[in-house]
Amino acid sequence: MKPSSPGILVRFACAALLLLGFAGTLFAQSRDAASTPFDIVITNGHIIDGTGSPWYSGDVGIRNGHIAAIGMLDRAPRRETIDPHGMVVAPGFIDMLGQSDLSILVDPRLPSKIYQGITTEITGEGESVAPLNARIVAADHDEYAHYRITPDWTTLRQYFARLERQGMGINLASYVGAATVRRIVLGDGDVQPAAAQLAQMQALVRQAMLDGAVGVSTALQYAPAPYAKTDELIALARVAAQYGGIYATHMRSEGDTEPQALDEAIRIGREAHIPVEIWHLKTAGVRNWGKMPQIVAQIDAARASGVDISANTYAYTAWFNTFSAFIPPWAHDGGDAALLRRLKDPVTRARIRADMLHPTGDWEDEWLEIPGPEAVEIAVVQNPALRQYQGKRLSEIAAAWHEDPIDTLCDFLIKDNAFTSVAVFGMSESDVEFALKQPWVSIDNDSQGTSPRGLLGEEHPHPRAYGTFPRILRKYVREQHLLTLPDAIRKFSALPAQRMRLTDRGVLKKGMWADIVVFDPATIRDLATYEDPNQLSQGMHYVLVNGVPVIAAGKMTGALPGKVLRGPGYIP
Repeated sequence: MKPSSPGILVRFACAALLLLGFAGTLFAQSRDAASTPFDIVITNGHIIDGTGSPWYSGDVGIRNGHIAAIGMLDRAPRRETIDPHGMVVAPGFIDMLGQSDLSILVDPRLPSKIYQGITTEITGEGESVAPLNARIVAADHDEYAHYRITPDWTTLRQYFARLERQGMGINLASYVGAATVRRIVLGDGDVQPAAAQLAQMQALVRQAMLDGAVGVSTALQYAPAPYAKTDELIALARVAAQYGGIYATHMRSEGDTEPQALDEAIRIGREAHIPVEIWHLKTAGVRNWGKMPQIVAQIDAARASGVDISANTYAYTAWFNTFSAFIPPWAHDGGDAALLRRLKDPVTRARIRADMLHPTGDWEDEWLEIPGPEAVEIAVVQNPALRQYQGKRLSEIAAAWHEDPIDTLCDFLIKDNAFTSVAVFGMSESDVEFALKQPWVSIDNDSQGTSPRGLLGEEHPHPRAYGTFPRILRKYVREQHLLTLPDAIRKFSALPAQRMRLTDRGVLKKGMWADIVVFDPATIRDLATYEDPNQLSQGMHYVLVNGVPVIAAGKMTGALPGKVLRGPGYIP
């Protein structure tokens, strides 16, 4: 062999010194990290990590808002210790459909959410809080007035900035609503976009994705959304797909024509090359009870064919929507003002009644889906004179007013400027349970964050606003054994995080954001009922959002550590 030259030896020696120096730096950093106190150590808990695996024992060390270590940390220095004495330590729960975009501006702590263990909410069902223009602000004046909010934003970017300035109790992400961009370009009328107008709508979706939207959404039972054809929705979904977005939908039908509505959602996913999320999966209406297995089979077949489609549920047998959804879509053409004029006109009102009583198959006729007017409960009103009817059934009000129930429905809408929301009892328990068991079904609250006190406490919401997640833990895990506790936690955390591409949340693992709940699975429970919904759930001992307790020892701290979670297309 030829001996090495002196130059090579020198270079080798220098490289060795550099490596030794680098190793020394790493050792020093590791030693410093090990000696740096944790902000919080959660010790003596049963860790259910969100993946569906059984619990294991261990400690969770939190530093700078993140999970810094999981293991036996009994000797590690820390500023605070949380000792749950064998309670469950799990990832914070992710609400796949909340409605808190306005109520979070009223009470940013969102007590109804955090007492359920919700640390992240996805919002924006069909219509989103932005983009806005002057016409939409004027048309939706009653809603803003109801919450005493003056919109000072026009884009999602500006709205997110407002949230960050004020602080919030949970993390929040939003879709951009297809109906919102439609309203900006086309108004509230039953019209179809010209090519240039569709391009404007696509540009609005594109900007929203750059602003941080997680995808584009539809709620195709609420005007003006039903006026949109499938090709329009595909065109908007394709834009969202270019930025890593999701297509989420309240389908065109959840009742008699649900298979066709599901086919439409599947087609949108396939042709736009975008994942599809079905919101609040149900089979609505007495005629459709027992059909959930067919709907599940249809989704399973789509998944087997390569369509990335999944769903979520809130696991109650009553849905919650606007009272005006009982009115056929043609009567909404032009917005609420036009609807109210039609309700006041005897001839047009007679036509509305006829359409409600005689199905045409081209819209979701909720009146024919319910057992009767006793299945409709008045929930939220704007007119103070009508507040006495919150919590009352339509049948009771009709009797008190000495009216036919459809006339009562129409007159109530007139008196409340079409603002009213209602709970509608139209699902079967067996269908709810069958949907909940599916491995690709996560959980949504489908209600805004609220509070038993203050302005929000004047409303009469669906009990799911306060109870969805604890109710599943009580009813379907502890009492009925429909789900195991690890699988329920997976549906609350890792599954929705995976779907929403929240790669740094949803699982208890080193490096993840410290969204964490601590609760006793033997005692956690919901208290909210249809008769008395404004009751916080019980059993959350600690809830941490980004490493900061928003509930400590069962009490709300008032901290606002939440973050805006922006989609993958976001450009700062």
